[in-house]
Amino acid sequence: MITTQNEKYDTAWIESLALEEINMEESGYIRFTDASDPARVIEESSIALLNKIKDRFEFYVSLFNQYRVNRDQGRMIKVFRISNTINDFMLFRNTLKLIVARRGPDVISVGFLSNSGGLFAPRVPGDQSPGIPQIHELKAHVGPFNHVTWRYQGEPIEVETLVRFYLSEFIRNSAR
Repeated sequence: MITTQNEKYDTAWIESLALEEINMEESGYIRFTDASDPARVIEESSIALLNKIKDRFEFYVSLFNQYRVNRDQGRMIKVFRISNTINDFMLFRNTLKLIVARRGPDVISVGFLSNSGGLFAPRVPGDQSPGIPQIHELKAHVGPFNHVTWRYQGEPIEVETLVRFYLSEFIRNSAR
């Protein structure tokens, strides 16, 4: 990522093309992995989105825990990576877990799991099946020129509002 005059440029794709060309020249084999392959673009986008979501959660959890300093240490929120995955993670406090995981390159799931075995998701206005426990799913949508947007129930999402919503619900549901 290169920043110039208030603009950020994603440079990973051009770096990848340059490295592929260098490898081709050195090996003598022509093998471009087609940077415009939708499957590859979605895979990269899901990893980047989950990293961005995790970074925001870690930032706000750290602030929340700082505001609670000198209070009951057992009430702090902890962030854990989920082993054997690329970048899945969970928040934990009391008996509640908020799990954010890639279920596939084009689906990221978000849901709560309590130690009593209950699996549930917070109700969001417009949920298709209120009252039925389900995991919320963020789905990739590939538009023109392989532009990937992430959507919840067909509507585009913003990371900041998504994190604010789920963290608020997590804090409310894990408070005792």
